[in-house]
Amino acid sequence: MRKGLEAWFTVLLEALWPKRRILEVYLNLAEFGSGVYGAGAASERFFGKPASALDRRQAALLAAVLPSPRRLRAADPSPYLLERAAWIERQAVRLGGRSYLSRL
Repeated sequence: MRKGLEAWFTVLLEALWPKRRILEVYLNLAEFGSGVYGAGAASERFFGKPASALDRRQAALLAAVLPSPRRLRAADPSPYLLERAAWIERQAVRLGGRSYLSRL
């Protein structure tokens, strides 16, 4: 039942909100570690600076922890997390970097 409601809600959001808004809300709600919610809070906690001041590597590290934020740590990345972050950086470049987000 819950999965059905989630699927319906997802379709509704996709129809009503632009992709940029969906990404913004997700990044403001996502858990990046125990008690750390939102990209801004994660940036401050793990790198001591606002999200707008992150470099590509730091931003990729935050993105890389999202599948398992309690196991993976952006501030102390494992070899696996570093590899995953590097892949995310390459994908961001292939998509067009910051200009891709302006098209959303």
